[in-house]
Amino acid sequence: MNWQSEDEKYVWHPFTQVKTEQNPLVITHAIDATLIASDGSKYLDCNSSWWVNVHGHGNEHIADALQDQFHQIDHVIFAGVTHPKAIELAKRICEKLNNDLTKVFYSDNGSTAVEVALKMAIQYWHNQKVNRPRILALEGAYHGDTFGAMSVGERDCFNVPFEPYFFEVTYLPFPTSEMEEEILINAENLLKSREFGCLILEPLIQGSAGMRIYSISFLEKLTTIAKKYGTLVIYDEIMTAFGRTGKLFAFEHTQVQPDIICLSKGLTGGVLPLGLTVTTQSIFDAFLSEERVKAFLHGHSFTGNPLACAAACASLDLFEKEETWADIDAIGKRNAAFIVTIKLNPQVKDVRGIGTILAIELNDSESGYFSQKKEIAYHYFLENGMLLRPLGNVIFINPPYCLTEDEQQYIFDVITSFLNELNGN
Repeated sequence: MNWQSEDEKYVWHPFTQVKTEQNPLVITHAIDATLIASDGSKYLDCNSSWWVNVHGHGNEHIADALQDQFHQIDHVIFAGVTHPKAIELAKRICEKLNNDLTKVFYSDNGSTAVEVALKMAIQYWHNQKVNRPRILALEGAYHGDTFGAMSVGERDCFNVPFEPYFFEVTYLPFPTSEMEEEILINAENLLKSREFGCLILEPLIQGSAGMRIYSISFLEKLTTIAKKYGTLVIYDEIMTAFGRTGKLFAFEHTQVQPDIICLSKGLTGGVLPLGLTVTTQSIFDAFLSEERVKAFLHGHSFTGNPLACAAACASLDLFEKEETWADIDAIGKRNAAFIVTIKLNPQVKDVRGIGTILAIELNDSESGYFSQKKEIAYHYFLENGMLLRPLGNVIFINPPYCLTEDEQQYIFDVITSFLNELNGN
């Protein structure tokens, strides 16, 4: 079969201008950190297949868990029904969060986990007949592509056709180091009105905005201010959780915690879609009533899917192994050493990293998602056996944790060669 022609006839790809972009790669096999195309070409999966595949492809422990679960129960309605793997996963996640987050709501992916969080926060106040209609977020945010998630994200070219349908959101500027105090003062002036029902943000690093990192101190202070005035705090840890920042959850770098946390991506090791929205007993209690309409009337066909829950439990098994954290630490240390070698390159505007994430922002008069250097870089890396999809003029790696030292060094070598070619060397 000619996979390319069949794809062209039947498939509509995401984030793709089909008229101008080249045919997609046809990937037929994958193992560890390597993707294998239909023509036998091999590519290092530098971005973990959209930031999800944390343990690498074809992990045998996860595969065994899926097979065992399939022979027990593959799926069942989750309204009025439960099953062992959903209970196990909820219990283990709450134990690992190790704070007041004790109630788990299941959905299908990151966007739905955020939708659930927003609906929880809004209905929390509604059920108590308290008018707190406003929502606070950060400029540059990305929380997903469903309407609620888009509403609290960056208003940019991606969303222009849909903006008339968004609900109103107030945004704080992205907290660069020189603006932190001014932003915090502004935030307190807004929040003390007690009109804000919730604050939503990606803790420590904004992913789709170009892997922009902000300080632990700012996150702690903003969270503390929000809680001071009773505003519910939602952390979108879709991307930042499960080892990406060097800890299981990004908020573990801080001395604060959210009221609601959203989890997905690496939750199942990137094997199956699954979303979790985890919240506190006090928020859960606001939905308890003799009035059925005060229940959280939300759900999905695949809520609590047993196969996805089994994959997530198996992924947690791997996070309980010392070697996983040794791999995460090693990737982070090698990234830090590489930063030193390239930060003065004339093509580099900024270079930053946290945990297993390394981001290199290129000097470019046309910054942003449609930067020409994005296309040049993407094809350069493909030609050199790397699937690495830049965020505009930002080249970044967030690889599977099974990436070897030699593979990581190869990535560094190719990035260095790319920068040298841009320099004309």
